[in-house]
Amino acid sequence: MNYLSKPENRICEIPTIKIRPNKTQPRKIFDEDKLRDLAKSIEENGILQPLTVRKVSQSEFEIIAGERRLRAAVIAGFTKVPCIIIKCNDKESAMLALLENLQRCDLGIFEEARGISRLIRRYGITQKQAAQKLGKSQSAVANKLRLLNLTYDEQDWIVQAGLSERHARALLRIYDQELRKEALSRIIAENLNVAQSEELIENMLYNCAAIDKKGRRKIIIRDIRIFINTINKAVHTMQEAGIDAVCKHKDKGDYLEYTVKIPKTQVEKPA
Repeated sequence: MNYLSKPENRICEIPTIKIRPNKTQPRKIFDEDKLRDLAKSIEENGILQPLTVRKVSQSEFEIIAGERRLRAAVIAGFTKVPCIIIKCNDKESAMLALLENLQRCDLGIFEEARGISRLIRRYGITQKQAAQKLGKSQSAVANKLRLLNLTYDEQDWIVQAGLSERHARALLRIYDQELRKEALSRIIAENLNVAQSEELIENMLYNCAAIDKKGRRKIIIRDIRIFINTINKAVHTMQEAGIDAVCKHKDKGDYLEYTVKIPKTQVEKPA
């Protein structure tokens, strides 16, 4: 989608009052201090990079790229701004708005995830197609979307505390919201880095206990990767001991099927 290279996409001045924000703009938070700094720069030097817009009616245009520049220009007192007008439909506009922000690498982690989710839901594309358009792997897109399993409150805490995407992904190992909230509170209060946070979460998962019907304490571990790692480690230990053990697994949709084969000739019979 190389719209900007088309010869008909020339630069023209458009009144700011005729330009509206993009409904699919992934960025929802605009730093006021940075906007004022940009406004001062625009006041001194003008707008060095034109906005990209599309015409949506006889008298109205929609921003595809450059909402920060528009907001700063208005603060600086500009009534017109330089724009490149391109022709594109709703789907292409949403894609370009997201791409433009992603290429600047300054979207918040949840803004990025919500932008990708909105793109997939609104235009009925697959995660694979979204990944291709965004130049990411399908697993990277899937991991971004998983972040939205955190509640809005948790997302807000993470953003306000300046935690990283790896912090957020570590918290997803905890399915119980109360326990996850406790973990997040401790991570913020103790200013834990990613490795320390992962260790805390690991310990909390192991120490989370309940009482069964017979009054016995049992450990609740909701992350099945712990059990999968145990299986793999056991097979690896047998292989290191010279036993030709083989482990295979299949994804059956609703469940994982693991098969471990151990040669009977290599199993020592009990005395």
